[in-house]
Order: sequence, then structure tokens, then C-alpha cells
Amino acid sequence: MNDQSSLNNNKGPATCRKRRTLSGIPLRDLRKKMFRPLAALAVLGLLFAVPAEGREICPVLAPYAEEVEQAVERGLRYLIEEQQEDGSFPDSYGGSAGVVSLIGMCFLAAGHTPGRDAYGEMINRCLDYVLAQQHDNGYIATRGRSDRGMYTHHMSTLFLSEVSGMVDPQREERVREALSKAVRVILTAQDVPKDEHQDGGWRYSPTTSESDLTVSGWGVMALRSARLNGAKVPDDNMHRAIAFVRRMQHEDGSFGYRQPGDHRRVSLAGVGVLCLTLTGYHDSEAVERGRRFILENYRQLPGESFPLYGAYHTMQAAFQLGGRTWEEVGSWFYETYLPRQQEEGSWGGGSRGGRHYSTALVINSLVVPYRQLPVYQRDETVDE
Repeated sequence: MNDQSSLNNNKGPATCRKRRTLSGIPLRDLRKKMFRPLAALAVLGLLFAVPAEGREICPVLAPYAEEVEQAVERGLRYLIEEQQEDGSFPDSYGGSAGVVSLIGMCFLAAGHTPGRDAYGEMINRCLDYVLAQQHDNGYIATRGRSDRGMYTHHMSTLFLSEVSGMVDPQREERVREALSKAVRVILTAQDVPKDEHQDGGWRYSPTTSESDLTVSGWGVMALRSARLNGAKVPDDNMHRAIAFVRRMQHEDGSFGYRQPGDHRRVSLAGVGVLCLTLTGYHDSEAVERGRRFILENYRQLPGESFPLYGAYHTMQAAFQLGGRTWEEVGSWFYETYLPRQQEEGSWGGGSRGGRHYSTALVINSLVVPYRQLPVYQRDETVDE
């Protein structure tokens, strides 16, 4: 395949060319038309607020569809009740702009839009909080709190890009300005001189000469979303990011964390395969090796250091892969994590990252087949 052409056109090989549409409308064109204010709200209502009985049900989701709807509703209501006036949440990670962004995205992914009913106001509060954390230089780092640096910045940039075009005109102007500055921070951080193994990736600080796969995975998603949204992301930056991801893969299909040869965690395979499938390498040998590794090892995810973080990426990757991988991983996730929801609607009591972060990860994973976030749109021919 022609990698340069693939990235220039924001699409992969021939088999991936249905990915950029939603209900027959090209995503980029849809974004440009999103706020003509009242007419756009009607379009958004059709595209994003489809009730369960009107939604085309993914066959893997079908046996669990009603239970998923109920679990997601309980989870969203829990998050609404927990949100503070400034848009943040009351646990140790709940003030991170990255966590607030992930929570905002789970409302978008579940089919809700900013400014419409209680769910829409929740998204607006998340958005306002994230915008308030951006510094003058464009870096999004939670003010007055310890933060995970580029994790937060990448997640926040992704959220800003995904919500852009869906908010009221005043917020849209702020989002566009913030997003432009945030993308520049990502590109500048990537261009910090690094050695041959680290080049193309990111780590915690925007000035570091190191890279790791997990931070870099969020960077790839943020740039991909921004590019779909019309941002000027040079081809070279995308190619270097994917080259870093590919260097982290081992012969058995697993992925390393910082150097080839280290940390064969299952969760890392989800990150690596997701990045590759969404940037034009869906039919590559590297993705096939990653697919085999995921199929052989996904049941180990609950025993890893960050089980829900790993499950989130693995669910996203499995859905992109489709076929047997999605059937097995999707069914396993629903059967494993639906029963783990707490009475008040949360997941992950006592897990690393806190209840709000964990709940957002699970909800985002449960609703993967809803396909509401443009960044994760899937090749429609993948199961043929």
C-alpha cells in the first residue's frame, strides 16, 4: 500500500474507505455543517440521540443490549450526581482535565449532545472545565494539581476535537482556538530530539526526550481526530508516530512499553493495534500478529496493573478488527464487567484512578458498537 497516500487522504486501503461517513454524510462535511444552530440540532438529534429501539444492534451486543442500556444509564446518572459545580469530580483523579475529558467523551459515545437536557449540560460543564485548564501556551495541565502531563493533554485535545462542531457558537469559538493551540503543543513535543527508538512518540512531559506507547497511543488518537476535524497535521508527524508504534511490536505480536523487547502486557497490544488499524494498516501483517496475540491473551487483562485501561483499548481494537476477535473479546467484556457495576452505578471501587475514571472507561468500552465518536469509526467491510 502507499502509506503516504493513505495518510494524506485520512483513509486506509481500499477496504477501509467507508470509515469516514456517518449515515451517508462524510464526517468532515458533517463537522463543517454542524452548527447552523437550530437546523444542526435537528441533525444531531437524528445522528446521536437514537433511542435503543431505533438503533441498529451489533450482533455481538444484541444479547446484552438491554442490560448495557440500563448499565450505561445508571453509570451516566452516577457521574451527573457526582460532578461538582466547576465540572470536576471529587476523588484524587477527578480534577484531572484528562479524566474530565474521558468522562465527557463517555456521554458523547453514549449518544448525548452538548446543551441538550441534563446530559448535555453535563458535557458542557466538562468542556468548560477542560477549557479553563489550558495555559496561555496551549498546554492543558490541570491547574493547582499534580497531573500526568501529556496523558492529560492528549485526552483533553481528543475531547475538544470530538466535541467541536456540536456546541453553541460561543463555546465553538473557544473550542476551535483551544484546539488549534493544543495540536501545536503535541506537534512541538513530538519534535523534541529523541534517539532512534524514541523518535516519533511522546511521554509525560512536552519537553522530554523520551517516549512510551501508552502516552503515544493517546497522541495518535488526538492527532487523528484533529486531522479528521480539519486541523493541519503534517504527514511527517503522523508517519513518525506510527513508525514509533510499529517499532514497539515484538515478533509474537505483543508490544513493548518504551523499548522493543520490554513489557509484554496485553493492554499494550490493544493500544498498538488500535493505532495501526485507524491509520491505514488494517490489513497489515503487523495488525494480524497483534490480532493473534490479543485473541490468545485477552482474558489476562483483569490481572494486569491497569485492567480497565487495558480493557478499554482492547475493546476498541477488537471492534476495529471485527470477526472472531470482536465476537470473543466483546462477549467476554460484557459478561465480565456488566456484573461488576456497583449499586450506585459506578465501576472500579478502589481501583487505580478512582471510581469516576474507572466508570468512564467502562462506559466508553460498553458503547463501542454504538459508533458515536468519529475518531473510532470502523471500516464497514471488516466483517464481510
